[in-house]
Amino acid sequence: MHAVLRADPEAVVAVTRSAIFIALCLTVYGVQAAVLPEDRADFLYHGYDGDGLEVNGPSILVRKSMKDKVSVWANYYVDMISSASIDVVTTASEYSEERQQTSVGVDYLHGKTFMGLSWTNSEEDDYTADTVAFGISQDFFGDLTTLGISYAVGRDEVRRNGDTLFEEHTDRQNFRVDLTQVITKNFVLNLNYEGVTDEGFLNNPYRQVRYLDTNEARGYAYQSELYPRTRTSSAFAVRGLYYLPYRAAIKGEARTFSDSWGISAYNVEVGYTHPFDNGLTLEAKYRYYDQSAADFYSDLFPFQSAQNFLARDKELSSFTTHTVGGGASYEFKPTWIPFIEKAEVSLFGDFIAFRYDDFRDVRVTDVAPGEEPMFEFDGWVVRAFISFWY
Repeated sequence: MHAVLRADPEAVVAVTRSAIFIALCLTVYGVQAAVLPEDRADFLYHGYDGDGLEVNGPSILVRKSMKDKVSVWANYYVDMISSASIDVVTTASEYSEERQQTSVGVDYLHGKTFMGLSWTNSEEDDYTADTVAFGISQDFFGDLTTLGISYAVGRDEVRRNGDTLFEEHTDRQNFRVDLTQVITKNFVLNLNYEGVTDEGFLNNPYRQVRYLDTNEARGYAYQSELYPRTRTSSAFAVRGLYYLPYRAAIKGEARTFSDSWGISAYNVEVGYTHPFDNGLTLEAKYRYYDQSAADFYSDLFPFQSAQNFLARDKELSSFTTHTVGGGASYEFKPTWIPFIEKAEVSLFGDFIAFRYDDFRDVRVTDVAPGEEPMFEFDGWVVRAFISFWY
């Protein structure tokens, strides 16, 4: 079961939840110019390994246009999860589960106006999420400016394995505005705002917090976490893409985030893309992310029920990440398939270093509570896919 919205999309690459479903739906329409996407089929394998958590699975996306006005698409996505993370091994036991996600959508092009509507359903043994998203974008000023507005609404059902009486709900709304401007023939600038409101059960029914207890041999005990039932957040981003004279491109991003739980965060990213004449394209990137802790977060509370709201989710703590990534794509013409115009195979990988400032490694037991070393770990993300245009 996956439940907590976090400030950094990349930091949760292995912990997909319903909040991410909304983001995926909005991505389809965020900065779409007034042109229908090409007919294509994508076959993806994704994998993550870090902190004892392994996530992998396939994804299939198929898109087909009709009469240059309408494009329909469908996506099937699977996460197979095996977890022995620090939270699991210290307060529960290792588990395995599978999440299946199905999405369908339709896009409509009228003049310089692009509109899209989609529905997404995600199913786990203890979590169900449904999301509907709508987006519209318009080109202005000789197609040099594109304004996109999108909205998504989702409703989740939260259950708890082993407890048939437990059932909670979460309502989510997401509003996004994108403005893309061609500054020069070589430079494109994008400004983005995203606002999210969540209401309902926002914590994890399995996760626990710890508090000092001298009656325990280890010096502390556990109780269930408790979060507020509402949350609002805002994120602003500036992205730029500059095309170099030799067909390569550099890109950059700066993004800030803040929410009603007291979390503030920012990230910066730079990337480089270099195509070659033989169809090969190489990419590289670096990303830095920094986040402060939620107001009600603590690694170790002074006593049981020390405050109204309690959290010890490490992703609500203060932490930083460093990401180094790269990959290659190769475009070719598969002459053995007559109806395929072109194809592309790609392989990308990211190395992510997580460093926590106030979440301690309680697996170290030869020190007093609150004196354990800070937790840190490294993770790997792999994405391999093949695409066909027809």
